[in-house]
Amino acid sequence: MCLLVIAWKTHPRYRLIIAGNRDEFHDRPSSPLNWWQDDARILGPRDLKANGTWLGVARSGRFGVVTNFRDLQAPADSAPSRGVLIPRFLTGATSPKEFLDDLRGAAPRYSGFNLLVGGPRALYYFSNRGTPAPLSLKPGVYGVANHMLDTPWPKLTITRQRFDELIKVNDVSADALFNMLMDRTQAADKDLPHTGLPLDWERAVSAPFIANERYGTRTSTVLLVERNGRTILHERRFDGSGVQSGVSRFEFKSADVPEQWFAAEDPNDPMASDPTNDFDTSPE
Repeated sequence: MCLLVIAWKTHPRYRLIIAGNRDEFHDRPSSPLNWWQDDARILGPRDLKANGTWLGVARSGRFGVVTNFRDLQAPADSAPSRGVLIPRFLTGATSPKEFLDDLRGAAPRYSGFNLLVGGPRALYYFSNRGTPAPLSLKPGVYGVANHMLDTPWPKLTITRQRFDELIKVNDVSADALFNMLMDRTQAADKDLPHTGLPLDWERAVSAPFIANERYGTRTSTVLLVERNGRTILHERRFDGSGVQSGVSRFEFKSADVPEQWFAAEDPNDPMASDPTNDFDTSPE
């Protein structure tokens, strides 16, 4: 994923709402959202080059999302795929915190990433480019692009503002969230982050939805998880012209989460402040 907004335990009906875009080279093969044939516990799309995924949910109630961190460092030849982190978490037995604690030692081997993993009662954030320890996220609204959590890049700021409005209603509309993700407006030059890309590419990727024949928004995803465990995952796919080329929708009821998840959590974990009242507006 390259743009992600999350509402965690702030809505009266939905304990989790996620909307996001995945940007990728159009020649990188992937399969649509579906239950995985080789592991029916996992619901998600699939990267067919490395056999991982950028977003997935499990019948257990676990979910995970990974975004790449734009630092322009060439990946090491031996670097493992970031996409394997999601299925590894979804099929594991440890708590979200234990999973991330176990990952910390190996994290520097990966190219830059932001990782969100959780379940019915816990959501954690970790990056191998900035957070020394996993952060337990309080109920609130959060956003991630290709930098640290809540870094106010223009496309994240505008998408989050619209997201805040769209989730004020009781019956959140997936169609409205998809329309939000379709915004192709590029940021003004004065507002662009300075990430090392050439100016024409910095402009192109500043839009929430990137339409480019070589590299652009391949999928948009909306995840709605009700407080009773009813889970609905939507995906829309796009071609190199930015035209919708496919759509998928799956619904299931997640199982109860094992109690040992919570016994393993530490009340003294670092915790992110409530972003609704303390949004990071510092320069990049």
